[in-house]
Amino acid sequence: MLRIHLTADDLARVRVAPTAGPLAETFHGLAKLTGVTSCAQFRPWRRQFGGRLAEELRPLASLVNGPGPRLDLGALTGSDPSVEIGIERLLSAPDELFRLELGHVATPQADRRWVRALLEGDLSARQRLADSLLATHDATVGPYWGRIRAHLDAVRADLARTLLDGGVEQLLDTFCAPLIRWRAPVLEVTYPRDLDIPLGGRGLVLAPMVFLADPPVLLTDSMDPDAPHVLAFPTVRDPLTGAGLFSPDPTARHSLTALLGRTRAAALDVVTDGCTTTELARRLNVSAASASQHATVLRNANLITTQRRGGAVLHTITPLGADLLNRTGL
Repeated sequence: MLRIHLTADDLARVRVAPTAGPLAETFHGLAKLTGVTSCAQFRPWRRQFGGRLAEELRPLASLVNGPGPRLDLGALTGSDPSVEIGIERLLSAPDELFRLELGHVATPQADRRWVRALLEGDLSARQRLADSLLATHDATVGPYWGRIRAHLDAVRADLARTLLDGGVEQLLDTFCAPLIRWRAPVLEVTYPRDLDIPLGGRGLVLAPMVFLADPPVLLTDSMDPDAPHVLAFPTVRDPLTGAGLFSPDPTARHSLTALLGRTRAAALDVVTDGCTTTELARRLNVSAASASQHATVLRNANLITTQRRGGAVLHTITPLGADLLNRTGL
């Protein structure tokens, strides 16, 4: 049992994150794909891969499903909805963070020289990890991200209603029952180890996830002791919900393609990640100018929004665009 002790200050700082990030979902999804699992909710998704793993996915796969603690990839990539920004964070992460996150993880299936190079800050080794992570995302989670993001938005909206109607204690008592129970002032979490964690006024972030099976996972920022803890919790726990997310629906996909055009429908799906024009062009296999044109049309239709972030232009999906994807099941 994990017991999280919350003070009054912690209760005032409880919030719900939109997502743990597409790359964190990718890492946990790969664990479901390569591991021995009886989770019925993921069977429609697993069947589509036929038990085969492409070569470019193998470096990342060698870091999952080892004995003992698991790598917290989200600490290296962040929770930003943009895959491109997550990859940039991975490549620029401090060497100390790599050592803190990877140094205690058992990786018996990984190339020892490669893991050693990662721990020593070798840039080519880190690029190999980034390439494998990006290829894994594009193959496993990317095609479903529109549905996943709409599902997570619905979960977050439901939790927000609970918070408004019943307050933070009702939220803590109901958001992931029976795996999590509120016994004031302690949040009791079903967990493989017996732990007591005092938050000390830092607050708690609840992060809904799709590819996280039981039990929930408590994540900490190893570089910032004052950062709030993150409690990632599963939101897909039954076959019916899994079928809605992962079962193919070619009729609905054809309808959206007929409405927007094949490339533009694909562009709307890509933008659910939150992406730059460069990333959009790469994912669509078109020129940057063509990607910019598609983004303009989608923005004028109020399906996406565009804003500058540093030197890049970041596109994100609107609620209308997410609703359209969710209804068509793309």
